[in-house]
Amino acid sequence: MSQEHPSRSDYRHFQPITTRWHDNDVYGHVNNVTYYGFFDTAVNTYLIESGGLDIHDGEVVGFVVSSSCDYFAPVAFPERIEVGLRVGKLGNSSVQYELAVFRAGEELACAAGRFVHVFVERASNRPVAIPPPLREAMQALLIEQP
Repeated sequence: MSQEHPSRSDYRHFQPITTRWHDNDVYGHVNNVTYYGFFDTAVNTYLIESGGLDIHDGEVVGFVVSSSCDYFAPVAFPERIEVGLRVGKLGNSSVQYELAVFRAGEELACAAGRFVHVFVERASNRPVAIPPPLREAMQALLIEQP
């Protein structure tokens, strides 16, 4: 299912990212799979900085269980981009992030996607409630449901 073409005002947080030489494919633009890396970087940077996520030693980790992306315009190295981030759904152990890739300073997104994290206990890989500091960080990005 395609998303509408989002704009900056649709997002709560922006993570700047510099494209890299090897992001470009033989067609001269950032390869489609690289956008998922941008999304993962934006979400995890936010969770580490705002929610205290400990990716190395924390008892709880987030596993991506679903993802998608729609593309509207190409991006290419050496462009600087900003990934817009918001939370569309927040459950007990899962969260759906909604993301968009913008060229630095541009109003309309070049791509928009979503992915779902399920939080699990690292030792057992079993779902657990999202820890309070992470939940608070996610709630700050939660969009109002229609």
